[in-house]
Amino acid sequence: MTIDHTATLLSGVPAINKAVFHRIRFDAHDPASIIVTPNGVRRLVLRDVEVMRAKKLAKADEVFCYEDFEPAGGLSGDREIRAAQATAECLRKMGVAQVTVDRSMSALVIDEIEDAGIEVLLDRQLGVRDRRSKDAEEIAALRAATKITESAIRMACETIARAEVNKAGELVHDADVLSAERVKAMITVHLAERSAFGEHHIVACGPVGGDCHSTGAGVLRTSEPVIIDVFPKHLDSGYHGDCTRMVVNGEVPAEVAKMHATVAEAKAAGIGVIRAGATGEDVHRAVVAVIESRGYLMGFPPDGAPAAYCSMPHGTGHGLGLDLKEQPLLDYKGPELVAGDAVTVEPGLYSMAVGGMRLEDLLIVGEDGCENLNSLPEGLCWA
Repeated sequence: MTIDHTATLLSGVPAINKAVFHRIRFDAHDPASIIVTPNGVRRLVLRDVEVMRAKKLAKADEVFCYEDFEPAGGLSGDREIRAAQATAECLRKMGVAQVTVDRSMSALVIDEIEDAGIEVLLDRQLGVRDRRSKDAEEIAALRAATKITESAIRMACETIARAEVNKAGELVHDADVLSAERVKAMITVHLAERSAFGEHHIVACGPVGGDCHSTGAGVLRTSEPVIIDVFPKHLDSGYHGDCTRMVVNGEVPAEVAKMHATVAEAKAAGIGVIRAGATGEDVHRAVVAVIESRGYLMGFPPDGAPAAYCSMPHGTGHGLGLDLKEQPLLDYKGPELVAGDAVTVEPGLYSMAVGGMRLEDLLIVGEDGCENLNSLPEGLCWA
C-alpha cells in the first residue's frame, strides 16, 4: 500500500448512512469504511461476504474485508467493533497519522482510531457539501422518484374529488366512508406497485390540517381542504420524491380559495428567486413577503389565539436526495445555493378553524434559474 500521513474517512452502514452510500454508491447492511488518500485513492473495507460484489459495483479503487486488517489482539466477535478495529488497523498500516472524519462518525470508530495513535479531525461539511450538487445520474433518479410521487398524489386527489357525499357531509368511496387512513393505505399500495416506499404520508382534512405536521386522521368531508403530501423513497435508486397538493371535494369556501391563491403566489415567488448564488434566506424572504402582503402572519399562534388565526409557522423548504431532508435549508440563515442543489419549495398557511394549505414542488438549481421537476396541476379541483 502507498504510505500517506493524512486521509479522509467515512464509515457506517451504507444502507443507513447516506454519506457513506453516496461516496461508494454501494448498498450494504453491515459497516463499511471508505478511506480516501490525498492523491485520491479510495480504499473500501467491509464485510467479507460483500467483497466480491463490491469489487464489481462499488466506487472504490481497492476493496478489502475486515480480516485483512486484524490487529495484534485479534478481531472482536461483535461486528461493529470488528469493523472499527479493522478500520483503525488499515489506517495504521497505511502510515496515516491524521484522519479527517464527518459529523456522523461513530464514537466507537473514533475510539479505535485514537487508540491506534492516530489524530482525528472533524470536518463538519464532509459528507454534506459533496452531496449537494447532484450529478446527472442523481437528477435522473430524482426525476423518476418524482414521477411516482406525482402518480400517487393524482390518484389520491382524484379519488377524493370524485367521492360521493352522504347526508352527514362525509365522503364515500366504493360504498364506504372515505377516511384519511383509507387514502393513506391506497397511497401505500400505489407506491409499492411502483417500487417505492413511504414510511408516512400526509392526508389531513379540514381543521386536522391546521397542525402543519399532522399526518391526518378521521373521516374526510366535503368542502374542506385536504393536504396530500407524499414523500417516498424509490427503491430502485434510494432517492426520494416529495410533493404536496391540495384538493377540495365540492364547493370551495371563500377563505380556502384565498389561502390557496396566496400559497400558490408565494410558491411562484420563491421559485423565481432560485439560482446558483442566491441564498436559502433569499428564497424564504420572497415567500414571506407574499404571505405577509396578503394579510397573513408568520410563526406559530400565540397562546390564547383564536381558532381562525392563520399563519405560516415553518421555513420554505429543504434539500432532497438520498435523505428526505438534506442541506440546504430555505429559511432564515439558509446558505448560498449551488448548481445541482435539489430543493423543495413548500409554503403553507394553517388555521385550526379552516385547515391547512400547502403546495410543494421540487427544483434543481441551475446557474441562471432552476428546473421544476413537478408537472402536476396545483388547483383545488380534481374531479
